Amino acid sequence: MAGRLLLRASVTTTLQLRSNVVVRPLHRAMATARGVPTDDEQATGLERRALQAFKKGQDPYSILKPKTYAGTKEDPHIVPCIGTKRLVGCLCEEDNTAIVWFWLHEGDCQRCPSCGSHYKLVHHELPH
Repeated sequence: MAGRLLLRASVTTTLQLRSNVVVRPLHRAMATARGVPTDDEQATGLERRALQAFKKGQDPYSILKPKTYAGTKEDPHIVPCIGTKRLVGCLCEEDNTAIVWFWLHEGDCQRCPSCGSHYKLVHHELPH
């Protein structure tokens, strides 16, 4: 950093001494009246889409922590899916090492065959 500053100063001084031309100082790119741009101003691509969706209160890419559900028939676990069925794994007990796998189909909520927790498949549209 210091080397660049000294090099720039020496080049500017040399140019001024060799010719009687007034050399304007170099301007930095971020030295505008507005200051450094915010994340919203410089975001592009998927990051920009996600930031715009967060402003609207949406979560298009499932970035945020999902809401917890009781797993009862009235409040089943919600499973997003882009098709009509999905394979679901249930850890029936907190310290259990075996996962109970079963197919969840679109329609009414279904129960885990081992513990009885209820799951419901909900159609989910991809944002792009």
